[in-house]
Amino acid sequence: MAFQVDEIVNHTPPQSPLAMPEQSLEAWQQTDAAAAMRRPSAAVHLARLFVFGLAGLLTAAGTYGMYEVISPVDVTWLQVVFAALFALTFTWISFSCASAIVGFVVLLRNAVPAFSVAAQKDMGRTALLMPVYNENPEAVFATLERMGRSLVWQGMQRHFDIFILSDTRKDEVAAQEQECFKALRKALHGEMGIYYRRRADNHHRKAGNIADFVKRWGKAYDHMIVLDADSEMSGEILVALAGAMAADPKAGIIQSLPLLRNRWTPYARMTQFAGRVYGPVVATGLAAWHGRDGNYWGHNAIIRTRAFAEAGGLPELKGRKPFGGHILSHDFIEAALLRRAGWAVYMLPQLRGSYEETPPSLIDLAARDRRWAQGNLQHMKILNARGLHWVSRVHLLQGIMSYLASPLWFLLLVAGMGLALVARYTEPNYFGDGFSLFPAWPVFDPELALRLLMVTGFVLYLPKVLGLILALRDREVRKGCGGTMGLLKSVAMETFLSMLLSPVMMLVQSRFVLDVVLGRDSGWNTQNRDDAAIPFAVTLRRHWGHATLGVLFCCASFAISWATFLWFLPIVAGLMLSPVVSWATGNPELGRRLWRANVFCIPEETPRQVELMPEQAPVAILHPAE
Repeated sequence: MAFQVDEIVNHTPPQSPLAMPEQSLEAWQQTDAAAAMRRPSAAVHLARLFVFGLAGLLTAAGTYGMYEVISPVDVTWLQVVFAALFALTFTWISFSCASAIVGFVVLLRNAVPAFSVAAQKDMGRTALLMPVYNENPEAVFATLERMGRSLVWQGMQRHFDIFILSDTRKDEVAAQEQECFKALRKALHGEMGIYYRRRADNHHRKAGNIADFVKRWGKAYDHMIVLDADSEMSGEILVALAGAMAADPKAGIIQSLPLLRNRWTPYARMTQFAGRVYGPVVATGLAAWHGRDGNYWGHNAIIRTRAFAEAGGLPELKGRKPFGGHILSHDFIEAALLRRAGWAVYMLPQLRGSYEETPPSLIDLAARDRRWAQGNLQHMKILNARGLHWVSRVHLLQGIMSYLASPLWFLLLVAGMGLALVARYTEPNYFGDGFSLFPAWPVFDPELALRLLMVTGFVLYLPKVLGLILALRDREVRKGCGGTMGLLKSVAMETFLSMLLSPVMMLVQSRFVLDVVLGRDSGWNTQNRDDAAIPFAVTLRRHWGHATLGVLFCCASFAISWATFLWFLPIVAGLMLSPVVSWATGNPELGRRLWRANVFCIPEETPRQVELMPEQAPVAILHPAE
C-alpha cells in the first residue's frame, strides 16, 4: 500500500505560534536594539587590525614581487591580467593565513575568552530540531537516541524536546521514519518530549522547514538547536549551549565547532584529520576577530527562537533561478539579519562534543558542493542589502570567494601558461619604436620567481604548520592522533593528497560557477552518506575530462622547457591521475589500512568506536521489532 503524504498521522504537541515576518533587503530602519549593540572589545579590534593589516601587507608584497618577476619593458594585456589574478588569489590565502596566526596566538597563550552559564533553573526550554530529507532513518534516529540518553543521564531531559522535521518525499523512507520514531519514544521511556512532523509541501527546503517549526511551536521554546542529518552533539555541549544562551540575553546565535568523524574512506579520514588538527586554529582565529559579529554554519548551533522569528524571516530573491528564488545558503543570511537587528552572533570553539560527518569521496563532495556553490553565489545579490554590519558583508564575500577562487586560480594558470608560451615562441623586439642607443632586454628573474613561489607556499601552508605545532604540544591530541610519528605521517600524507586533489577540485568548482552563470539550477538531491567503494569505471567516467586537460597542460609545459614542466608538475600530476586518486581515496578498505598504519587517527575515535563505525547505532533503533 502506498504511503501518501496526506495519510500521515503526525505526532506533535499543541501549537504555540510565533509570528515570523519576512525581512526586507531593500529597506531597513535601525532599531533601538541594533543601536544599543555594544561595541567590540579592544581584543576584537586588535585582532581585526592584525588580520586585515597583515593580509593587505602580504598581498601588496606578493603582487609587487610578481611584478618584479615579470617586469617587462612594454606591459601587455596578458601580463596585466596575470598580475591582477595573482593579486586576487594571493589575497584569499593571505587572509586565511592571517586569521590562523591569530588563532594560534590565542590558543598558545590559552587566552580563549570565558563565557557565563545560567543556573539550571534559568535555562528555559530548548527544542532539538532534526530536519531530514530522504535520509537513512536508522542512522538518524540512532543518533537522536544517543543524544536523548545523554541528556537523561545528566538529568537535564526536562529542558529539552526532540523534533524530527521530515521533508521526505519517498513513501517507503517515510514509513521507516514512523517506525523508528515509535522505537525512539519507547527507548527513552517517555522521559522527554519526542515529536515527528512530515510536511506535505517542502516549501523553501530546510530553511522553510525550520521557519515552519517557529511559526507553529516557536513560542513554547526559548531556544532551538538546529541539527543536520549527520550531526551529533553530546549532552554536555547541549547543556552548555543552552546555559550560555540563557546567560546572555543579547545572544541570537551561538555556534559550536563541529568536528568530523565516523568515516572510513581515505578522503573522509584525511578531511577528519585536517579538521581536528588544523580546524581549531582556524576557528579560534575566526572567533577572535568576528567577536559578537559572527557567522552561522546552519547546524550544531543554538538559536534564540524569539530573535530568529523577529529577524530571521528570509525573503525571496528577485529574478530567475539560479540567482533568484528562495535563498539556498540561508545560514549566512540568517546570521547577517539577526546581527542587523541587534542580536549577537558568535562562536564558542572551545566547546567539545559537537560532531558531523564528511562526504566519503571526492565525487560525493562535488555533488554536495554544486548546491552550495549556487547558494553562495546567490549572496552577490545580498551584499548590498540595507543595514548589514560590515563584518556580515565580509562573511558573505568570503562565502562567494570560496567558490570564485577556483575559476580565478584556473584563469591564473591559463594566463601563466599563455605568458610562458608567448615568451618561448615569440621573437622579442629588442629595439622599440622610439630611438634608443641600447637594446631593451626582456626581463624574467627565475631566482626571484623561485623565492616568490616559496613565499606563496609558506603563506598557504603556515596554518597547517601552526595546527601541527599545537597538536604536538597537546598530550591528549598528540596521543589520539597516534603520537608524534603518527601526527607527522598524517600531516605529510594529508599534504600530499591535498596537493593531488586540489587541482581537481579547482576544475570541479570552476564548472559549478560556470553552471550558475549559465542559469542551471542545482535542484535538491539527497547526500550520499555511505562508505561504499566507488567502482573505478565510475571515477574514470567522472574524471576523464580532468585527466585530458592534465595531459594538455603536460604537453604545453614540456614544449616550453623542462623548468616550466617541473613548475606545473604538481598540477599536471593531480589532473592526470585524478581517476586513480579519486577511486583510491573513496575506497574504505584503504582507509582502514591507513588507520592500522597509524595515519589519519583522531582523538575522538577509540578502537571500540572505530569497530562500530559508521553508524554506532543502539539496538533499539536498528531492531525496533525486538
